[in-house]
Amino acid sequence: MRRFAKSFTQQEAISDDAIASAVAVLQSGRLHRYNLAEGEAGETALLESEFAASLGVDYALACASGGYALQLALRACGLEAGDKVLCNAFTLSPVPGSIVAAGGEAVLVDILDDTTVDPDDLDRAARESGAGFFVLSHMRGHIGDMDAIVAVCESHGIVLIEDCAHTMGAAYDGRPSGTFGKAGCFSTQTYKHINSGEGGLLATADAEVMRRAVILSGSYMLFDRHLAAPAPESFAETRLMTPNMSGRMDNLRAAILRPQLAEMEHRKTRWNSLYRRMEQRLGDIAEVCLIDRPAREDFVGSSIQFRLPALGADTIARFVEGCEARGIPLKWYGKPLPEDYTSRYDSWGYLAGTRALPIADRVLATLCDLRLPLTFDQADCDDIVALMSAAMEEAVQPPEATPDKALGSR
Repeated sequence: MRRFAKSFTQQEAISDDAIASAVAVLQSGRLHRYNLAEGEAGETALLESEFAASLGVDYALACASGGYALQLALRACGLEAGDKVLCNAFTLSPVPGSIVAAGGEAVLVDILDDTTVDPDDLDRAARESGAGFFVLSHMRGHIGDMDAIVAVCESHGIVLIEDCAHTMGAAYDGRPSGTFGKAGCFSTQTYKHINSGEGGLLATADAEVMRRAVILSGSYMLFDRHLAAPAPESFAETRLMTPNMSGRMDNLRAAILRPQLAEMEHRKTRWNSLYRRMEQRLGDIAEVCLIDRPAREDFVGSSIQFRLPALGADTIARFVEGCEARGIPLKWYGKPLPEDYTSRYDSWGYLAGTRALPIADRVLATLCDLRLPLTFDQADCDDIVALMSAAMEEAVQPPEATPDKALGSR
């Protein structure tokens, strides 16, 4: 059996510019975010400033992880222990995990067939729960109807926080992802759009949210060393009323990220070229139902999702096994137990309880996912789909008839 030879988890090498920046930090010995020479801005502060500018907002904070950025955003936006927080039923487990870690109680919201949040169920969940917050996850890079989502949040006085772990560089109607709510949270973990191994970013246009976030992140009263933050004199009250919970990014990771941020638009073009090729070829497999990408959604296609709605669980399992045997680690959200990043809401046993989520149940039962690293090219896309097509042919063939021994003996 022919196998695909490349790795789906091998990222591109860190560029020479990023390596040189990291080496300069190492040679200086000044790795801590506030350990600076006289007159030095520091890599962390410069990254924050450049990232804020890329979104067109005033403030940004580099964090130890994307999950920490979400926790920080919730606390900085006023979450108190026991507060209810709305959250997509389809998201990665660090999202409800961040809500719980910040002291909130997650309330799940159903999705649409395209995997994005259902605005009607968001409205129902808001009325039923009285939640004051909504962490909107743009899961696997799909951006929902932001006009409808924002309208629901505004009608209930809900604070919207965007989880943009999969949408750095994306936009909706020309507006950058992460700028629709009170705060936007991003990830720079290895499999995201820029890579520092682990890391995150919080962006906001709200001065008080940023003041609280800066102190919460461990400023040690050194808030005057931030660039993408409110004026130091505006911290007079916040500095004494906000606890310190260290989690701001170090200079070494920031140094690695700054050159990558400058390459983001080029990376987006390359990813979307791979995505469109995969989309075109997967469309030739009769059993595959692709997810529409609305014209208003300017996405970054670092992964691709599709559904197999006409197939039963046994057939999908055979298809996934056939793909894996051919070197293609296809992820299926319908597996009985979560694997890798395919955790489902019914495996989050720490939640107090869940509402009825019929569309999520139906969609996730047949939803598949595949990473598209930039180490691939379009010929690789063709090769992958050819192998997936062979796996599908095997999966849908009925089992061979077993001869009737009794009849055969006559």
